[in-house]
Amino acid sequence: MFKKKNKNLHRALIALMVLGLLVCLCFTLASAATAEPDSSSAAETTAVEEQGAQSNTEAMTNFLNQAGIATLIHNADWKSIVMILISFVLMYLAIGKGFEPLLLLPIAFGMLLTNLPGAGMFHSEIFEGGHIHWDLIKNGVTLSNGANEAAGLIDILYLGVKLGIYPCLIFIGVGAMTDFGPLIANPKSLLLGAAAQLGIFVTYVGAVLLGFTPAQAGSIGIIGGADGPTAIFVTSKLAPELLGPIAVAAYSYMALVPVIQPPIMKALTTKKERMIQMKQLRQVTKTEKILFPIVVTIFVSLMLPSAASLVGCLMLGNLLRESGVTERLNKTAQNELMNIVTIFLGTSVGATATAANFLNPQTLKILVLGVVAFGLGTAGGVLLAKLMNVFLKDKINPLIGSAGVSAVPMAARVSQVVGQKENPRNFLLMHAMGPNVAGVIGSAVAAGVFLALFGV
Repeated sequence: MFKKKNKNLHRALIALMVLGLLVCLCFTLASAATAEPDSSSAAETTAVEEQGAQSNTEAMTNFLNQAGIATLIHNADWKSIVMILISFVLMYLAIGKGFEPLLLLPIAFGMLLTNLPGAGMFHSEIFEGGHIHWDLIKNGVTLSNGANEAAGLIDILYLGVKLGIYPCLIFIGVGAMTDFGPLIANPKSLLLGAAAQLGIFVTYVGAVLLGFTPAQAGSIGIIGGADGPTAIFVTSKLAPELLGPIAVAAYSYMALVPVIQPPIMKALTTKKERMIQMKQLRQVTKTEKILFPIVVTIFVSLMLPSAASLVGCLMLGNLLRESGVTERLNKTAQNELMNIVTIFLGTSVGATATAANFLNPQTLKILVLGVVAFGLGTAGGVLLAKLMNVFLKDKINPLIGSAGVSAVPMAARVSQVVGQKENPRNFLLMHAMGPNVAGVIGSAVAAGVFLALFGV
């Protein structure tokens, strides 16, 4: 009872204080209204009021002129509106359809940010000519209207792409999540992973014939490896002006693996070949799994030094997984590191998709060539498997050759699904994982070949 009375007393006191403040305010306003102004200062007061009104008008005008909507109207910048709409479509594909959402969603949002007028988050001038202009990062960028604008957030984040940091860090995470056991148990699957890189080099020739420079053609060809980080790594070095379209194409086609691959697989194989059952893989020892990343790193680095950064980071992540003594680092590489870098990579890559770089005939050519590269890569793996069966006693199901593209583990799952439709007792997943993880190494090696060819 006492507590209830005490609570009511507090409420009454608060009400009285509010009422007192209102009374004081009323008296103040009344006295101000009845006070007569001094005649000597009337002119000065009028001048100050006019000046204040003028400054308020100027401030409001400046505010409206700096608004993004005013920029769109004054510049008639319809291309930016189109790019914003494209970013909405990509967000829908990532969220509504589940197309590689972990990277396609940040890419789409980065595309939205960079095309918002007046946001000033990304300035392509800083990276013009394929080089980083550190003076512009330090002193700012001079805009077309003569104003100076400081480097934006995405300008700083994009340094991780340009310097090749993000793709290598992602490869550490990929290595930590990859089991190379199926490849070690069946070394022949390494050939299938190599054959699936056919699309990369054939598309390179086709892109050159279509008018792209050799460096640009190499970047486009890498789409056929179905490995987004590798495509970004190569393009940031060889053709940064094409980074936006190539990144969107690479991750879109990776998401469409279950749609693109099955018709090609069925067209190149007979029903009898698709029904081939393969023997169970042998057990791989822990020693073999520990030695594998070390041996591969040394071999690839000696043969092709330009691929050492990608392959080395991939194998570092795998060694963290297989050593058994770095569980904390292994979990960090798989989760925290991978997730943080994915956000930075996707957002900064999407920011390069400005209207000037994206809305041109080259983008359509890149999208078409990307499909061709992906299809040829799938076909290359299947056809080599058929050729190997001519000489092998224990036959290989040609369907696992399609998994040689490095869309891990989606391509291996497609091989499993197509094989089980023909023979419900067919279990190809582990067999397909061999060429699948070999494709990751193969695409990194192909990237190193292009970097070595063009002296990067």
